[in-house]
Amino acid sequence: MKKIFLFFLLALVTASCKTKTAATGPKDISAPVHHTDFFDKIESAPQFQQVKINSTVTAETGKFIPPMETTIYIEKDRKIWMNIAVLFNVARGIATPEGIRGYEKWNKTYIESDFTYLNQLLNVNFINYQALQNLLTGRPFIPISENDFTLTTNTESFVLDSKKDQLVTMNGKTVKYSIRMEMAANLDLKHVDIRDTAGQNELQVDYSGWASYGETRFPKSVKIIIKGEKNGQILLENTKFDFNSMETPYSVPSNYTKTEIK
Repeated sequence: MKKIFLFFLLALVTASCKTKTAATGPKDISAPVHHTDFFDKIESAPQFQQVKINSTVTAETGKFIPPMETTIYIEKDRKIWMNIAVLFNVARGIATPEGIRGYEKWNKTYIESDFTYLNQLLNVNFINYQALQNLLTGRPFIPISENDFTLTTNTESFVLDSKKDQLVTMNGKTVKYSIRMEMAANLDLKHVDIRDTAGQNELQVDYSGWASYGETRFPKSVKIIIKGEKNGQILLENTKFDFNSMETPYSVPSNYTKTEIK
């Protein structure tokens, strides 16, 4: 796999926090949700318009990868822009509902693709722009309905288990998944486990360090664990948030070579 693939994945998964108003710092807020309100509450849209995030990303892929300082700018439902640096700027990319684009300076290559590329990297078939945005903001990123999931509760959390294999079809491919999610009493997402029941692939996402900025709660730490045909682990630690709008320049240098996604 060329470096640009890993850089772009790391950049996209770095954007784990968003809101729309300036905030002086995180607040500890814990408002429990009643069992009967659960399915209505989890469908509520996060309240943000744009955010700039400074994050440190570390990854385990079987090869040494130094920590990456990443700047992410997100406009809700429109685009995710990112710039990655390891001592100096090494990659830049952008994701929109239409697909993804990115380039890296080490090999002077660039990519243009739909979301098939990210699905292959994560060993799944359900990632589109909305699913990606939800994953990064700590919201359920695969459809949930009361008919398809069993909900159990205790004093500290809600637990969702799929009643039967969930069928997801994208680009003509159907995959069966077993899904388990755990949320805190105030609906902060804690853990997601999605398994391909016909194969060995599994995607786990752990969220921690939740805090409130403006009207939105989001995690400060996100760990993504990929198991199966490809294995890897990515830890995102978000260090600073700026909620002002900014420019997001993107253009591929003329002497770069396009890498075909296979």
